[in-house]
Formats: sequence, structure tokens, C-alpha cells
Amino acid sequence: MAPAIETEGLTKSYGRARGIIEVDLVVEGGQIFGFLGPNGAGKSTTIRLLLDLIRPTSGKARVFGLDVHRDRLAIDRRTSYVPGELALYSELTGRQLLDYLGNLQGHVDAAFRDGLVDRLELDPTKRIKSLSRGNKQKVGLVAAFMIRPELIILDEPTAGLDPFVQLEFEHLCEEARNEGRTVFISSHQLPEVEHLCDRVGIIREGRLLAVEAIADLKDRALRRLEIDFGEPVSADVFAGLPGVRDLVVNDGTLRCTVMGSLDALIKAAARFEVRNLHTVETSLEEIFMAYYGSGEGIEAGVAGEAGHVAA
Repeated sequence: MAPAIETEGLTKSYGRARGIIEVDLVVEGGQIFGFLGPNGAGKSTTIRLLLDLIRPTSGKARVFGLDVHRDRLAIDRRTSYVPGELALYSELTGRQLLDYLGNLQGHVDAAFRDGLVDRLELDPTKRIKSLSRGNKQKVGLVAAFMIRPELIILDEPTAGLDPFVQLEFEHLCEEARNEGRTVFISSHQLPEVEHLCDRVGIIREGRLLAVEAIADLKDRALRRLEIDFGEPVSADVFAGLPGVRDLVVNDGTLRCTVMGSLDALIKAAARFEVRNLHTVETSLEEIFMAYYGSGEGIEAGVAGEAGHVAA
């Protein structure tokens, strides 16, 4: 079976402005995939190329094994998209808009759609122009999920949602995955990605730096350790152990960071009386920052781009 998404050397140049550069990405079906990067990293450009909203300078992109330009109509029938900033028909009510989009699609289960409305706590009787950003986002999410597409592409999907609705959104993503469908989430919300996504791609300055399972990323992460001994110990015992960094031993307490396996350190510590051991695993945010280097910071928000719901 072809991957849900596949790109080869995908490049988009805007002249002097950078787009993306030779992105090779494979997203297998039946997973929740997180696409991480700060503002301007190339996330939205990649999504627009996948949806054939813009054309690449070079390289190829396929969805379900189909060419995104030549087979766009066939791909659109199997895909939903929610952009970072929704441009909706402002005079319609939420219900009218969902009916309209459902009629365009042609096979929407009304009971399932109404269940989504209830789960996301959307009032469908209000006009779009009167809705807050979060409630407009709910309309977009209902429209995206109600057709049960094989691929759902979401750009900053939880912006403006309250915590309860965010949790319900996560349940929808998990249900889609359990049914064998694929969810592609562009996000800067690292805690959300950490416990929701199966795999993550990290993009910086238009280049894809890594595509890995969350667990694999964290396995290589730094852990901070503090060990209290019942007797004085020498730092020389632990210096040079594999992965041990920033070693300090003071008054029978060892403090250090460890990259990767703790095995060598724990075996060395076991030669002494250990009264207490405290370890703090680095968060996904710290892992993310390791890819971006010092001084670059994670954006507080990613500016979305105006768009539409493609159902």
C-alpha cells in the first residue's frame, strides 16, 4: 500500500524568500503525524504543495501514491484540510455551512455530523461572522471530520479551543487513527504533539531535520540525574562514563546529565550506598530546542494563513 504522503526533493522557492528545500518525507497511513517548526520554517508551504494550492519549483509530491497535481480531484475526494486561519462564508450559520459542504461532498452521515457538533460544543445556529476564533475553528473541525476522510491535514488545529474541546479533538484524532485513517498535524504545541502523535517531523529554515518516532527522540534525550550517597564518593569514579556530562560531586551528592542509556552510570553508582536517586527526563520541548540550537526559541504562536476547508 502506498504511503499517505510522500515527497521527493520537494522544493519551493519564492525568489529571495525561502520556501522549502529538498524535503524528503514519508508518512505511512494509519498514524497521527506531527509536523513541527516555528513561524517561517516551511510547514504551511509544505501543506500547500501537498494540496496543489501552489506548485513546486522542483521535486515531487504524492498522496495515496497519486500525483498531487495530475490527480488532485481524486485526492480531494479522500482528504480534508483545515488551514490555520479559516475563511468561511460569514453570513451563513454554522449549520448552513456544514449542510452546504456536506452536499458538495455527497455522502455525509447527518447523525455522525450532529454528534461531532455536540462533542465539540458548537452552537450551529449562530452566524459565522458572530463566532469567536475558537468557535470558527470548531466549524472547520466538524467539516473536516464529518466526511471520515482517509487523510486529514490540520494546520494549528487547536488554536482558540478551550482545554475540554482540545481533549475531545484529541479523541477524534485517535478514533480516526484506530479506523486506519491518517492525521497530519502542523503544530508548535509541543505537549500536544508529545502525547498525541506517533511520529514527528522537525523542519527548520525550509529543511527537514528529522522524522522519528516520539519514543526514539526521547530515548536519545538528555536526562538530568541527582544521586545522594551514604558516603563520600570521588568524581573520578564517574568521569568518562558513556554519555555522562556536566558531572559535579559535592558532599556525597552527584549531579550530572546523561545522553542515552543510564546503564553505565547506575552500575558505577551501585558500588556505593545509594540513599536516593532522582531523574528528570527532558521534555519534547527541550529535544526540539536541541535541534534548533541555542538562542532561537520556540515561537509562542505560528501565524496561520487564510484558506478554506477542502472536504
